[in-house]
Amino acid sequence: MHDILIVGAGPAGLATAITAARAGLSPVVLEQGGIADAIRRFPVNMTWFSTPELLEIGDVPFVIPTVRPTRVDTLNYYRRVAEVHKLDIRLNDGVRSVTKDAGGSFVVTTHKGRHHGARAVVIATGYFDQPARLNVQGEELPLVNHYYDEPFRFAGTDVVVVGGRNSAVEAALDLYRHGARVLLVHRGPALSPGVKYWILPDIENRIKAGQIAAAFNTTVAEIREDHVTLSDVHGEREHRADAVFVLIGFGPDSRLLREAGVQLDPDTLAPACDPITLETNVPGLFVAGSVVAGRETNKIFVENGRQHGTVIIESLLRRLKS
Repeated sequence: MHDILIVGAGPAGLATAITAARAGLSPVVLEQGGIADAIRRFPVNMTWFSTPELLEIGDVPFVIPTVRPTRVDTLNYYRRVAEVHKLDIRLNDGVRSVTKDAGGSFVVTTHKGRHHGARAVVIATGYFDQPARLNVQGEELPLVNHYYDEPFRFAGTDVVVVGGRNSAVEAALDLYRHGARVLLVHRGPALSPGVKYWILPDIENRIKAGQIAAAFNTTVAEIREDHVTLSDVHGEREHRADAVFVLIGFGPDSRLLREAGVQLDPDTLAPACDPITLETNVPGLFVAGSVVAGRETNKIFVENGRQHGTVIIESLLRRLKS
């Protein structure tokens, strides 16, 4: 029986474990992949919008020679944080279910069939495992990707990128600069105003120059082996595609939350929780990090999600003392 089990070894989960350990509790972190596994699966050449000090946790300095950290910088940093604080992290075994036994304690079962008992559970699973989908015919074909990693295998090919926010814009620019012929498709009339301010002029100039094609107020109606069917007010048309990147956002792991008894907002899939303590409608079950906001992934980032562990552990300690 553990004091507290934390599901997810991203920044929010690690920060919660550190706070719990400092409070004299014995936290255990369960993670389906490696430390900060979602960050590991980010685009290879990604650079953070944030500066290093805004990503720091556990009073471990994030020291780099540049202004903004890269993906590799960040992975090395969080690995070092886990080592410095000697956290008990069980890797490569994701959580299958969170239930309560007859005595009111939690039983957390992993995909490998391990059962962990806990007095409290924190779900800090983020959203990166649940990409939003177009739900059109052909989305399961091999040419369709819901994550972007690197550009080199697409040099000299026709690539359709679907989306209008940072992930789609950055992928389109990276693909163009490495020899792909890119069409950016967005259902809105213009790119999202949340696109990073130093990237927005770049994509706008590439579109004006005809170096990246753009189709606004347009949706994808169907995907075939070598083309997509686009739809707008003028009707439907086909566009050649050797690869398609559907980069339209992410959502929380609603299955795990719902099966644990957590009530979800029907529109945003945000879990019902106390805004002060982050305890859900299931007593003793807390949420931390970006999973708190459900589909509204532009509300919680590493910068503010790393603070969630403090309020969770403070709440838990008050309960233990009462």
